[in-house]
Amino acid sequence: MTGRRRTRTSSPVLPRPLKATLLSAGALVACASIAVGCGVIPGVTGGSGDGSITVMTWAPEDTAATNKPGMPAMAKAYARWVNDQGGINGHKLNILTCNDHNDSVDAAACARRAVDENVVAVVGSYSQHGRSFLAPLEGAGIPYIGGYGVTDDEFTSPLSYPVNGGEPALLAGLGEQLGKDCGPVALVRPDTMAGDELPVLFDSGLKASGHASAADQRAADDATEYSEQTQTALETATSDPLQSGCVVPALGDRTDTFMDSFRRDREVYEKVSVGTVLGSVDQSVINSTGGASSPYEGALVTGWYPPASDPSWDAMRKVITDYAFDDNRIDAADTGVQTTWIAYTVLKKAVESLGDGEVSALTVRRALDDGLKVTTDGLTPTLSWRFEDMIAAVDFPRLVNADVTFQVVREGQLAAARKGFVNMSKTLESAD
Repeated sequence: MTGRRRTRTSSPVLPRPLKATLLSAGALVACASIAVGCGVIPGVTGGSGDGSITVMTWAPEDTAATNKPGMPAMAKAYARWVNDQGGINGHKLNILTCNDHNDSVDAAACARRAVDENVVAVVGSYSQHGRSFLAPLEGAGIPYIGGYGVTDDEFTSPLSYPVNGGEPALLAGLGEQLGKDCGPVALVRPDTMAGDELPVLFDSGLKASGHASAADQRAADDATEYSEQTQTALETATSDPLQSGCVVPALGDRTDTFMDSFRRDREVYEKVSVGTVLGSVDQSVINSTGGASSPYEGALVTGWYPPASDPSWDAMRKVITDYAFDDNRIDAADTGVQTTWIAYTVLKKAVESLGDGEVSALTVRRALDDGLKVTTDGLTPTLSWRFEDMIAAVDFPRLVNADVTFQVVREGQLAAARKGFVNMSKTLESAD
């Protein structure tokens, strides 16, 4: 799920002090706005003078690394559905979209566009450049609701309202899931600054299960083949003659490319198991790589939400069917699409809580800060962003939902490996 391009302007691992955040925010907001691939839903008017609510959703599209086109597409479908029902408290929902191109400059430009358009919030978005986009939003007081959780900045900014535990919870959860069953473990991850955090988080889960640290193997996140990395990972995983090991590819969109090489080499190492996280693999990837004969068959997978086959997703599926039936960018099994759905559920509940009052970035933020509780029909635990709702993880002070689900690929289908959610709070709190 990581899939990142190496750049010295991308988000670093360490959270920044709040004072530096606010100072840089003031400087960035003063810059001129640059529109980057932004657009408005056809037929929906913009601006706040007509009583509509304007928000933005962004994600990378058509890049050489991770792409999430389904997220802005899901936002548009959600708006068509809500507006067909009379809007939110009578307010028509107006969606702006932006392509950040997996680039820090374009991510900042998307944020400045959001500021210029006076959006109420940025909702259900993906970007690996948290430092670039959060500074302009912070300067303008715009909440960031339901980001994908791909950067640490999303769990440190006071204006960020995450709906899942992001990569920290997924990697820690996968480590705990594999630690009980695997011998030697090889983690194959992007050779980027953001990718450097993955071994620490993964190892925290392994250690919680009494397992030794994984072998950390770096790889380009935009490579066209991974035969060398596959060979090294398989050698690591078979280094103990008494225990079969595991290979963990965490390469975002390039995980499938890695598995092409793995499929060829694995014939020599049939005892090696695969573990990964949702976002690096989902049901559509399993289907496209052979279903029950896929190299993912038997793989252990950690996710944020219930499997896509769970009835809890029926409402989202109906909206997709009724309002985006012919939009092949939207896959109900994609974690980005699912995160966008949950993020817009939060926005809707926040706006409804305001009653007849003013809807603005400030009032939405106050509603969230004052203890609004959001239920998501079993897709997550009840969400709330009060101080007392946040876990005691120093590096992730805004993290309120540390739950993950353990899944397994069985007969070509993602299924629950363990019923319900597993809470990773204690593991994350002890991560070094």
